[in-house]
Amino acid sequence: MKLQSSKIITYTFTSIIAFATNTHALATDAKVGVLLPLTGSQAFYGKEAKNGIDLARQELSASNVDLKIVVEDTQSTPIEAAKGMNKLITSDRVNVVIAEVISSNAIAAASISEKAKIPMLSPAATNDSVTLGKKYIYRTCFIDSFQGVVMAKYAKDHLNAKNAIILEDSDSDYSKGLSNNFKSTFEKEGGKIIKVLKYSQKDTSFTSQLGDVRRSKPDILYIPGFHQQVGVILREAQDLGIKSIKLGGDGWYTPDLRSIAKDAVNGGIISTHFYSPDSKDPASSVNTHVKAFVDAYQAEYKAMPSAHAALGYDSYKIIHNVITEIKATKTKKSETISSEEINNALGKLKNFKGITGTITMDQNHNPIKPAVILEYIPNGYKFITSINPQ
Repeated sequence: MKLQSSKIITYTFTSIIAFATNTHALATDAKVGVLLPLTGSQAFYGKEAKNGIDLARQELSASNVDLKIVVEDTQSTPIEAAKGMNKLITSDRVNVVIAEVISSNAIAAASISEKAKIPMLSPAATNDSVTLGKKYIYRTCFIDSFQGVVMAKYAKDHLNAKNAIILEDSDSDYSKGLSNNFKSTFEKEGGKIIKVLKYSQKDTSFTSQLGDVRRSKPDILYIPGFHQQVGVILREAQDLGIKSIKLGGDGWYTPDLRSIAKDAVNGGIISTHFYSPDSKDPASSVNTHVKAFVDAYQAEYKAMPSAHAALGYDSYKIIHNVITEIKATKTKKSETISSEEINNALGKLKNFKGITGTITMDQNHNPIKPAVILEYIPNGYKFITSINPQ
């Protein structure tokens, strides 16, 4: 998704700066904005994150911390993400925002939040620039410069790949970030990137680009995209007889990918945030913490959780955890909890045990935690390994 012009950001900022230091939790301990793509092309990811947030709220409903939730829909666009963040800050006067799972939308929303000094925690926006140089922006997921590096090294060290073609979504900052980091690491490790081919989210067929892939016969076809396009690409690649090993990122990790790609997804290998034990693979690699989350999610939604559901769940619990700790320091019931206090607590977050790993924020507000590598097999996934940042 393309970034929108700075005009959008500018007009919204001028109306919010007066509310820069919200300290307005009167009837509740704090107001939490939730800003996600609940309609539009990326609605699947937003709805999954919202399910995770709602499940975490249910589990924490008996706690002594009262959080009021205000939800806004970004309609899967940066423009609506900026408008939604502006409303949450100026009209709803939230203390903190859990915002956006799509990098392009998160960048637009973060610009508003940063200038208003309202902390924002993104569940799943992996593009490096989302938090870079920001004092009030954080994320629960790992970043593209880690995810891309992990898959490039896996291709070289474990698959013995000599060359690769990248098929990049030119409308997505997420895809471009993964593409750049995979390319630089793969080449640094001695591999050859034959070509970087591009497609648009508006495309409905990818046979032109895949014709190039078939002629080049690369060892690896790296496709850092979202499930809507990746599913069609995998199906068309199978129809064209392309034998290259297909690699991808966390944008693949949805039940809908299998529905679109059918059996063409089998053999595909991805990096993602947690392992969902929905295959016949022995559950020995799955800890009880994750299994309890998966069981609760299945009971509530009659479906397996995606990575975005797990990240939404972790994000809400992080916010609840830091507000609980702040509240414990208050000596009077009338004392309010400020956005500045939440921001300071998020910056000091250490060893938070989430579903997607044990999270400690680094100096750039990115969590230090592992990536999981999975292989698609019939009816599920095969857990391959978990890789920690170096």
